[in-house]
Amino acid sequence: MTTLVMGPLLGLESETQYSICFLAVAGFKGASVKINGKLLSASKQADTPRGVFWRAVWSATPKALASTVDYEILLDGVSARDLAGTSQWQFHLPGQEERVRIGYASCNGFSDFKLLTSTTQPYVMWDRLATEHRDHPLSLLLMGGDQVYADSLWTSVPTLKAWNELDRVDKVKRKATRIMVEQLDRFYCELYCRQWSRPEVATMLARVPSVMMWDDHDIFDGWGSYPADLQDCEVYQAIYAAAAKYFRLFQLRSAANVSLLDPAHLTHHSWRLRFRGYQILALDNRATRSQNQVMSREQWDQINGALADCGEGHLLVMTGVPVVYRDFSFTEAAFDATPWEEELTDDLKDHWRAKSHQGERARLIMRLLDNARLRRQAVKGEDQAIPKTLILSGDVHVGCLGVIQDRRGEGVMNVHQLVSSGIVHPCPTQFQWTGILAMTNDAPEYLDESRLVRAELLKPFGAPVYLRTRNFATLQMGSDNKLWANWHCENDLAASYPLA
Repeated sequence: MTTLVMGPLLGLESETQYSICFLAVAGFKGASVKINGKLLSASKQADTPRGVFWRAVWSATPKALASTVDYEILLDGVSARDLAGTSQWQFHLPGQEERVRIGYASCNGFSDFKLLTSTTQPYVMWDRLATEHRDHPLSLLLMGGDQVYADSLWTSVPTLKAWNELDRVDKVKRKATRIMVEQLDRFYCELYCRQWSRPEVATMLARVPSVMMWDDHDIFDGWGSYPADLQDCEVYQAIYAAAAKYFRLFQLRSAANVSLLDPAHLTHHSWRLRFRGYQILALDNRATRSQNQVMSREQWDQINGALADCGEGHLLVMTGVPVVYRDFSFTEAAFDATPWEEELTDDLKDHWRAKSHQGERARLIMRLLDNARLRRQAVKGEDQAIPKTLILSGDVHVGCLGVIQDRRGEGVMNVHQLVSSGIVHPCPTQFQWTGILAMTNDAPEYLDESRLVRAELLKPFGAPVYLRTRNFATLQMGSDNKLWANWHCENDLAASYPLA
């Protein structure tokens, strides 16, 4: 029996279409997946330094009641096992009328090696997610950014380490050598294999269908928020190319993913998915990002088209960085006046509330509010649930709840935001958090001159405003027709909120 290098990775690509991907050593002539006794051929997607990446697609036919789907992987007709020795896996297929449970998590790693070594039970929240899934099966897992942390590339890639020691002028002139490109390719491949082969992570990625969107650490910290000469230099672009290759392969389950908004050109990776009464729109806030924009005009056109097509159901919008959060503008202005702008403010300029992104942020908010109002107007009958709009985000290593409230028209329109962060990355220390509080504020924000559109942070039930503890979230429609958001915290805090 052959052992897989990584996987299986279970994905969802449409209402009823599932993908099963895996990495196996080179040399096999063919691969297949046996699912519920039926044999499906797997197609070769790419060669990597660790082996061949395979992909199979299965179309489900949901039954009235929930069922369990069993599958196994065959290489040249012989059963394969994962690194834990398992050769058979299963996942939950929800019934036709089932109120599905959806999980959400972000920040699956460590930005600093010291954090890894100083954190007890670094992957314990994945174990808790597995327990939650066993007790109350999840139909889908959304992962909102920083699925891997690539920040060690500056010391792990030899040619990049040497390049990073050059002065700024020489850096931007230097070419990306063939050896550097090869080292970067191996680095990102190894990073995913190492991070996702952790037994706690691998268990869930094989048993719950997932969909993902990247953020900066999947490339490296602050990608897109650096000055243009660095951002556009050949070495930075070589780093991006390697990171994007493995993001498409492992997180998107290859460019064959049918949910992509720009499948022909892949200038960005935003995608849209319909699933059991939900419209899920994931915004790629990294591919076309610069200091002056979060998304390009062409990307915005495709996002607007996707929103226009979301005419019913609940809308979940994934964006790596929170749209509603503390205001860093004073700190940003203070740091802009120093000669250390680049080093001090790349994270500040990453935020939606950075001064250069305020126009785009307002555009996103207003379009989500307009879409929410149109979807509510489409509701027929009092027995139908009012469609909800929920922004899902991570990045900041604390959990919190926000709301954007629109009183301009008839009735009040709410767009909520759930931040769950991180499932692995630790929260800020008390000292760090005190500094953040001192340099920022969370006063309510008015987004129009009539003061009818207001954004603010809310206090979830059973918890303070900020959940300064590792966490993941679950979503489920309740029998009361409210969408319940629940945070599951390392410190056993049970926070929840019904989105009315």
